[in-house]
Amino acid sequence: MMEKIQIKRESKKFNENDIVRVAVAHGDGIGPEIMNATLKILDAAGANIKADPIEIGEKVYLSGNSAGIEKSAWQTINKNKIILKAPITTPQGKGYKSLNVTLRKSLGLYANVRPVTAYSPYIETNFPNMDVVIVRENEEDLYAGIEHQQTQDVVQCLKLITRPGCEKIVRYAFEYAKAYGRKKVTCMVKDNIMKLTDGLFHNVFKEIALEYPEIESNSEIIDIGSARLAAHPERYDVIVTSNLYGDIISDIAAEIAGSVGMAGSANIGTNVAMFEAIHGSAPDIAGQKIANPSGLLNAAIMMLNHLGKTNIADTIKNAWLKTIEDGYHTADIYQEEISKAKLNTIEFANKIIENLGHKPTKLPVSNFAAGKGKIEIPKYVRKQQEQVLVGVDVFINWQGNNPQEIGDALSNIDSFKMKLKMITNRGVKVYPNGLPETYCTDHWRCRFVDAESKTEGQTVYNAIEFEKVIALLSKLHNAGFEVIKTENLYEFDGKRAFSLGQGE
Repeated sequence: MMEKIQIKRESKKFNENDIVRVAVAHGDGIGPEIMNATLKILDAAGANIKADPIEIGEKVYLSGNSAGIEKSAWQTINKNKIILKAPITTPQGKGYKSLNVTLRKSLGLYANVRPVTAYSPYIETNFPNMDVVIVRENEEDLYAGIEHQQTQDVVQCLKLITRPGCEKIVRYAFEYAKAYGRKKVTCMVKDNIMKLTDGLFHNVFKEIALEYPEIESNSEIIDIGSARLAAHPERYDVIVTSNLYGDIISDIAAEIAGSVGMAGSANIGTNVAMFEAIHGSAPDIAGQKIANPSGLLNAAIMMLNHLGKTNIADTIKNAWLKTIEDGYHTADIYQEEISKAKLNTIEFANKIIENLGHKPTKLPVSNFAAGKGKIEIPKYVRKQQEQVLVGVDVFINWQGNNPQEIGDALSNIDSFKMKLKMITNRGVKVYPNGLPETYCTDHWRCRFVDAESKTEGQTVYNAIEFEKVIALLSKLHNAGFEVIKTENLYEFDGKRAFSLGQGE
């Protein structure tokens, strides 16, 4: 059982010389090697970071702790509010939950921020002008991890999108663009199909965009947006999207920039922040001392910027850029015609330390110090709406294959003036007037509404009492139907708040 820790202390900015205690997870695989290199660079740069080690990951899982994190680690996080985390390994085939998801959701780390920049020609890429920041919602969507097997043939995963979650992440994207002089924010969704969930995200984006007239805004469907990002990343500036889409396109962006191993990410919450590389623990090269620490180092640089230590962040970033520019590379980015030397993990760190105080001459100079202040997101204020129950979708496990048969049987159910409006199977309307070619499985969505509701032409639903739903379920049970789930149908301020079946 995961220990729940309440985070109460407000986050704050620090002066350059303040000592900051950070919860440090050395991780698994290559994690300890790249963390040691990163901490060595921070120390040499005078970052004044005091590392408080926490034990998370594979060893904790295998000790019998299914959460992958000890109570003492939660306590350190609660005290320090800042986490620097190397990659961890989640044991396969044991049903363990992702610790990354646990940390992000438990600590309210709602924004995952992944800057992706090309470092051409020193890092091989086809897109030398690429400079994109992906702002990914971090707490909800399909990553809620709520799944059920409902029938022998059908499993489901719930996609949860909330208005407060959308407002926080969209506003963060615009505030980030404002703080760092970015010119455009692009929203990527799939609301042509998921009209309520992705539709909510898109609508919130359009609402909030109006508050930032100085920043260009546009929206794209995620499939063509992903393709365009892969083909023309230079067209994008800041991208904001939901959890799953953001996970996918941030890896696409990192890969086409030249190396997933170079990118760091920030996970930002109201009171806590976590910084990590985006790559995995790479157990195949663990212990060989050849891993590239750049992803974790770039995450640590983002951490320093978050803490207000912008000058030190710039000093380290510029030393790193100078090292890359001078051709001192680890094996994963080494190119015979460009690189000057192939360095191991610690040699690379030492070279960066040698370059502290120097700046690149060809790559763009880092200038976090020019940022325009702290990003602050207001608390969510819920607007009151009138919520009216107008029907119920009853999901039935029925192993016949003739929609007419189940439709006629359900239409004959006499239950307090509730009537069957339609049946869908896998989202497609199959009753009444379905097509014989439609394949049906054993999972039937049966929509019941008030018998006097107008359901021809423009549907007008009558309000119903919840007791009618209870009575209907009792009637269905007594008639021998196996009800596996229900979803109430609501109108909010007179607007339908449920999807129609295809063909309905």
